[in-house]
Amino acid sequence: MIDGAGFRVPFNKPFIAGNELSYIKQAVISNGHISGGGEFTQKCQSWLVNNLRSGAAFLTNSCTAALEMSAILCDLHSGDEVIMPSFTFVSTANAFALRGATPVFVDIRPDSLNINETLIVPAITPKTKAIVPVHYGGVACAMDEILLIAKNFGLIVIEDAAQALLSNYKGKFLGSIGHIGCLSFHETKNVISGEGGALLVNRDLGPELLDRAEIVWEKGTNRKAFFQGHADKYTWVQLGSSFLPSEIAAAFLLAQFEYAHEILGKRRRLFSLYRQSLKPLEDSGFIKLPQAPDPDSDSDSNGHLFYILTSNANERGKLIDFLARQGVMAVFHYVPLHSSPAGKKYGRTSDDLTVTDDISSRLLRLPLYFEMEPDDVAIVSEAVHKFYFR
Repeated sequence: MIDGAGFRVPFNKPFIAGNELSYIKQAVISNGHISGGGEFTQKCQSWLVNNLRSGAAFLTNSCTAALEMSAILCDLHSGDEVIMPSFTFVSTANAFALRGATPVFVDIRPDSLNINETLIVPAITPKTKAIVPVHYGGVACAMDEILLIAKNFGLIVIEDAAQALLSNYKGKFLGSIGHIGCLSFHETKNVISGEGGALLVNRDLGPELLDRAEIVWEKGTNRKAFFQGHADKYTWVQLGSSFLPSEIAAAFLLAQFEYAHEILGKRRRLFSLYRQSLKPLEDSGFIKLPQAPDPDSDSDSNGHLFYILTSNANERGKLIDFLARQGVMAVFHYVPLHSSPAGKKYGRTSDDLTVTDDISSRLLRLPLYFEMEPDDVAIVSEAVHKFYFR
């Protein structure tokens, strides 16, 4: 969690959108059920299936848990390899390393900051089992190209759509395009439940995939089949874990889902306002802004985050300190996984990751949250302008 206490404009701020508290009260008092798998869990899963047009949805206690579920479902073992960007959160790699698989880190594109699809094929070996595209900031990876590569090489595509709820790619929602999708509802995301996530099953990976997903989700037991009368024993049948969130978290999340499109619209407007306010600095060569949306594309992002690229790491550090003195909390993002101690131990690189190293040293995230107002964007933007025109 990023603590923004004491800042005039914090980096992030959790919020109440509508019926969160009344739904929690209903779960505890009226329903009398606060462990996982109850009414609110089912309603959240139905919302995801209906709104994202996925095959099935399983609410989890985090996106990390969803990724770990995907690794079990893909039957990964020691020696297998999984291709992913290095510029991502540690959970993307952890989930597969925990199964004994080796994360293979590939460089990113300088425009979208997503995995460079042209570098995937050179990274494939006979050990490769899956590709994990990460939709950075809710901006879509080149999914057509990635799916074609996966088809040609017989690989599984697991979308890390932690930041991409309701972003779309050519009319399809991110997370619902690959074989499996993983979402996050952490308090820093657009739609939140404190901690939380979901696994989406979209494409067939073999016989009875949905039944297997249900079993993995239920701690490796046949609980659902037993209660439906399809099994005479309630027992442990395969590997699984405790992936279900509580009904309290699901109740909070359902209320957020009810306002999801309004939340997305607000964040997109704030994103656009940032771009408009800071464009003069880009035009003057001081900073680089996120890639402008392609007007000819039918894809759109969800306004999850707004970043700027400074000239170098030293400048970024000075800007962070300057903004803090102005009451604005700004933060850098990932330390590339390939340069981390665990990344060196459990993963490998397929080639030089020059773009990843460069971008990660210069990227600065600016505050963006639902309760932010245009005046707050003006405060942040004016402070950035002041830094460069001192």
